[in-house]
Amino acid sequence: MRKLILVLLPVICLAGCSKPLHRWVDPFIGTDYTGHTAPAASCPLGMVQPGPQTGNYVWKYCSGYNWSDSLILGFTQNRLSGTGVPSLGNVLIMPFSDNHGPGFASIKQDEKASPGHYSVQLPDNGSAIDITCTPRVACYEINYTGKERHLFVNLQSAQVRVKTPDPDLSNAVLSWQGDMPDRRTLRGCLELKSWVKYTLWYEIAFNQDIISVDTLCLNPAYKAPAYDFDFGCSNKPLKAKIALSYTGADGAHSNMSEVQGWTFSKVAKAAVDSWEDYLSLLPVEAPDSILTAFYTSLYHLYLQPTVISDLGAPKRYSTFSQWDTFRAADLLRTLLTPDLEADIVNSMIDEAEDRGHLPVWDLCGKDNYCMIGNHAVPTVVDACLRGLPGVDPGRAYAAVRASLTSSHKKSDWDIYDRYGYYPFDLVIEESVSRTLESCYDDWCAAQLAKSLGRDDDYEFFIARSRNYRNLFDPSTGFFRGRDSKGNWRQPFEPYRYAHAGKQGGDFTEANAWHYRWHVLQDTDDLISLLGGKELFLEKLDSLFAISAPASLTGESNDITGLIGQYSHGNEPCHHVIYLYTLAGRQDKAAELIKQVFRDFYRNEPGGLCGNDDCGQMSAWYIFSALGYYPVNPVGGAFVPGEAQVRPLRKLPWE
Repeated sequence: MRKLILVLLPVICLAGCSKPLHRWVDPFIGTDYTGHTAPAASCPLGMVQPGPQTGNYVWKYCSGYNWSDSLILGFTQNRLSGTGVPSLGNVLIMPFSDNHGPGFASIKQDEKASPGHYSVQLPDNGSAIDITCTPRVACYEINYTGKERHLFVNLQSAQVRVKTPDPDLSNAVLSWQGDMPDRRTLRGCLELKSWVKYTLWYEIAFNQDIISVDTLCLNPAYKAPAYDFDFGCSNKPLKAKIALSYTGADGAHSNMSEVQGWTFSKVAKAAVDSWEDYLSLLPVEAPDSILTAFYTSLYHLYLQPTVISDLGAPKRYSTFSQWDTFRAADLLRTLLTPDLEADIVNSMIDEAEDRGHLPVWDLCGKDNYCMIGNHAVPTVVDACLRGLPGVDPGRAYAAVRASLTSSHKKSDWDIYDRYGYYPFDLVIEESVSRTLESCYDDWCAAQLAKSLGRDDDYEFFIARSRNYRNLFDPSTGFFRGRDSKGNWRQPFEPYRYAHAGKQGGDFTEANAWHYRWHVLQDTDDLISLLGGKELFLEKLDSLFAISAPASLTGESNDITGLIGQYSHGNEPCHHVIYLYTLAGRQDKAAELIKQVFRDFYRNEPGGLCGNDDCGQMSAWYIFSALGYYPVNPVGGAFVPGEAQVRPLRKLPWE
């Protein structure tokens, strides 16, 4: 298909966009319903995101916070943003004065959040708290309304993934070591298991002496302690700094030097300025409500990946939700901040050299293999093809090739190469999705092989990238599960949602309708398989028109933002609207894009229709608001849609 020229469509601009741009960011967007974001203080790609903890255990607390809750349990120092699985939520603190609420919790009042800052009143605990941070250090300023000044510190705190509302947390912390070297310092090491097994070092410094310490027994089975620190009676605010490290005690101590002294306002200003630098990468003009949606999306985009290296050490990043972010978020960061993305890509290559393959879903420098495919491949390939500074194509290709030829969890290449697909009797879950997604990774690998003159590898990967054809059933017009003898799965249930480990099935958080369109690398061939443009458009119309009762679909938390069978709340559908443009009906794409803008990106806590997924939902909005989207994120072409904003200067990729 002929490459489409990037086009910006004119819009009527009702409001100018002038500095400071951070005023348009609303960190509460996505903190209710299924967005799973949090209003924590943060710096771009920061290791720490200190902020309120309102719950644990169940799905709505993936970030540790839900806006609809009236109680705050305390304040934790790290978290995930917009994911579908909980983790982190470590080193909880909670101030209280003469009294405190049950379990040290308090109702919240006058809650405020902006980039780099969070504050709230805690009337049950007679205190108020302000929070800001640097990339590796959380900073607190606490004012007390009563005579006494106490701080509850719970080192057992961790987000865990269970289905009951009140489970045993004793297995969240596997071991703890710590001490208090003086009356103003607390330090230690936590070995934790929450999605991945990781080790976290912390150092806490106070601006005043601890008068007395009461060690609390919250549960005899807990490995880590909890404390009641008494700072005496005074009208002075208490200040605290909490530094984290994933490398060692020396790292946490070194990271503490990011904050010199105790001037809270200076740290807060630096955090805001760091966000302003990133937001100013895309100055646009639009109505006020659209500016809020746009810049909040850009803010969400740069909450992750997160730096896990210590101050002064070579940059290393983690929190790679690649099944989500390869589709648009990684590309957008590559275009806006190529030097930064080069560091991220090199972190991925470093991981591949350590473990034998590129990250699948990487957290705290460990792989949890939560999703499918090897979707760091497109991100690494795109970085090489664009010539990102400091990325060695030869080293990158070795990581790509190993990832797609050496078997590892959910990538069984011996089975795949023997059959040309994943048979559902040998690969019990997600066999169709794993096949289709692997085809795209193979296509990406072929492009890098070709650029490096690796002709034999190019032929191998380009041939394997067409394996999706082996699962296409002409009689139904869908991709279907097939066993090792070539038989189709019976009965065929195109509406039935599949979810690994929960509902089983051949798809990943989706059904046959969603994956019908998942040939990102060759939409011409997909159109041909579905009968040519006219029939293709009819089938595309059906996707957005057909609904089905729950008795036919089943239940999945991730299937949200529905228009017919289209699910904007989950990533496999994100490119689908733009297929209208590729089939000659940009007008239909434009109408649906406007509907998605209106219904699924509302400026309110429950305004996101699905998990933000480490910035992918936000990246869809940013690209689409600019007027186009990368159906094939490594293809170099943008597909026009319907613009909402007008850039105020030439964009970096134009």
